[in-house]
Amino acid sequence: MLPCAMPDPSPGVASLLRQTPFALFLASRVISAMAVQVQVVAVGWQVYDLTDSALALGLVGLVQFLPVLLLTPFTGEVADRFDRRLVVGICRMLTGLAALALTFASHGGWVTSTTIFAFVAVIGATRGFEMPAQQALLAGVVRNTDLARATAFSSSASQVATIAGPAAGGFLYALGGPEIAYGTAAAGFLVAALMAFAIQAAPRQGIRGRVTIENLLSGLVFVRTRPILLGAVSLDMVAVLLGGAAALLPIYARDILQTGPWGLGILRAAPAVGALGMSLLLAWVPLGGNAGRKMFAGVILFGVATVVFGFSTNLWLSATALAFIGMGDVVSVVVRQTLVQLATPDEMRGRVAAVNSLFIGASNQLGEFESGVAAALIGPVAAVVLGGIGTVAVALLWMRIFPALRDIDRLEDISPDSEASRRRSAAGNAAMP
Repeated sequence: MLPCAMPDPSPGVASLLRQTPFALFLASRVISAMAVQVQVVAVGWQVYDLTDSALALGLVGLVQFLPVLLLTPFTGEVADRFDRRLVVGICRMLTGLAALALTFASHGGWVTSTTIFAFVAVIGATRGFEMPAQQALLAGVVRNTDLARATAFSSSASQVATIAGPAAGGFLYALGGPEIAYGTAAAGFLVAALMAFAIQAAPRQGIRGRVTIENLLSGLVFVRTRPILLGAVSLDMVAVLLGGAAALLPIYARDILQTGPWGLGILRAAPAVGALGMSLLLAWVPLGGNAGRKMFAGVILFGVATVVFGFSTNLWLSATALAFIGMGDVVSVVVRQTLVQLATPDEMRGRVAAVNSLFIGASNQLGEFESGVAAALIGPVAAVVLGGIGTVAVALLWMRIFPALRDIDRLEDISPDSEASRRRSAAGNAAMP
């Protein structure tokens, strides 16, 4: 692996951006995130246009999640055993090729919902390997003392892409059809892959020896025996699983709010607008004390805003509610991602990040499936509103089940070897049922 100088000790954002490894990491992630959003808008609108089915929209999430579920033990092992830069770059290249295949299928007129599901499953598998490697790679390009700020800034930069991506996806789809949107996404993935290959990360020794069942399952065991990690990742999974309304946005855009692909782009971008504002604030003004309680407050905000969105019949009120959803979600993301990195030894970060990615996939993709099924059974409005209420209930319940997570003060004090962490772990184990 290529050597690189570690960042200077200044924790400022400007200091982080002056570091070439972090700048490349950031650029690659942003371009990839924008390509993902362009593709998501195209897939959602095309599937709903082909099927006119809420259940089909939910199946898009399910076929993305199943490969992640099946491959999780292996994705973490790959991230810890091999060069994480190469893993990220290869995965983005393969995702780009899948998007290119969707381009030709749409242009040739032989695309069907089944075809889309097949390529989405391939994309889900490649992203299953990419996400743990990407999460673990960040810790190799910044200091531990800068990690919370770097995570927040990286999240804010990605939110810029998540704002521009859906808007661009909706515009491109309306302008030239799905093949233009997919082709643009494919180009973005390939550029992001080249940037990932160019990252110079701090030298590390990957795990050696034979692949064993113990190694494959060690990430799950590590998270299960550390209540603050188990509580953080499970809270996000259950809350977003219940409250996620992303899969139903095409229904809201076309049937409830009476807009076209451009309206779907606005709705897709709205959560990122709120998330961008919050993540920029967290990048410049870190969370500080009471980080655990602030995370729970963010989840509760997510749930309340979801209820408002569910009842709304006005595009701009809906977009505002989605922006608040993004604000609440990013607080949870920053706390969870920082906890996962700081509470995990480097040699296990890939495997633990794979578990985290599994929970994220369950909350996002499986949540889309749950939303689609619920909307098919009780209607989209009832599905969204009940989901938001469930999110608030889960946050309140988790505060009681995981007191060690609730009572975390400063994220900077988290370390797998610190006495404070050992006390929190013991207290959490004692409180867990």
